[in-house]
Amino acid sequence: MCRHSVTIASRRRRDYIHPMADNINSTFEHELKRLEKRVDALVRVCDQLQDENRSLKQRQDVLTSERATLLQKNEQVRARVEAMIGRLKAMEQGS
Repeated sequence: MCRHSVTIASRRRRDYIHPMADNINSTFEHELKRLEKRVDALVRVCDQLQDENRSLKQRQDVLTSERATLLQKNEQVRARVEAMIGRLKAMEQGS
């Protein structure tokens, strides 16, 4: 084969390969961008879930504190009612 025919053959092969390579690169870039968007969306969801989780933990702390306060008040009221009942029974027995 002469040098000229080798150059033409290699140029044809290059012309055929480059469009395929460009297409593969384009597809790869498209998939990479699609994956990047999905990762960004997941990051946003994770951030939202962390915020929600933090908020729910704070709300749980408040409710736990309120519950403890209510239990304490309930115990105080129960003790006062029992004391009143005891005084009423003592008054009945004294009559």
